[in-house]
Amino acid sequence: GKTQVVSLSQEAASPKPFYMAAKSNMLYDLALVPNGGVEFYLGKNFSVAGNWMYSWWKSDKVYWYWRTYGGDVAVRYWFGKPSKEKPLQGHHAGLYGQLITYDFEVGGRGFLADRWSWTVGLEYGYSLPIASRLNIDFTIGAGYHTGQFYEYLPIDGHYVWQATKNRRYLGPTKAEISLVWLLGRGNENAGKGGKK
Repeated sequence: GKTQVVSLSQEAASPKPFYMAAKSNMLYDLALVPNGGVEFYLGKNFSVAGNWMYSWWKSDKVYWYWRTYGGDVAVRYWFGKPSKEKPLQGHHAGLYGQLITYDFEVGGRGFLADRWSWTVGLEYGYSLPIASRLNIDFTIGAGYHTGQFYEYLPIDGHYVWQATKNRRYLGPTKAEISLVWLLGRGNENAGKGGKK
């Protein structure tokens, strides 16, 4: 009989790296808006990110109400020296879309958008490694925001409508200072307790 020799390449023997991240925008956290997000590296310096926020706080004693929920999706391109060393670090630029709804009542005046408001824009950011599997990501974005909202006054336990307005805005629409937890095989920062 014949003997068949099978050789395994080193590439097939070792699993490929996998890069993803879980994150929370600390600016939303400060505003008492719990939030979370994920980002997946697609390859060739591209990633896709998604974020969601949700809050529902109320205090009738001081006429204070804070309800918002919604999220955004972004496609990012990573560039610069750090991004060549490892994905999901360094400079990034991208295109994003947002959907939100809100009801804010502060100091006896309310603003309600019970239908989805939307935004589309461009963003720029920088993701800075701070530990083996942690980054801080700074992102700003500008774009076009539109949606309908109502102004109201809370009077004697009722919400008294004042005006219906349409918001059309062009300018800054996104700000993030996010704590990023790097997940996946090989997704560790060099020199920060990660891979050397």
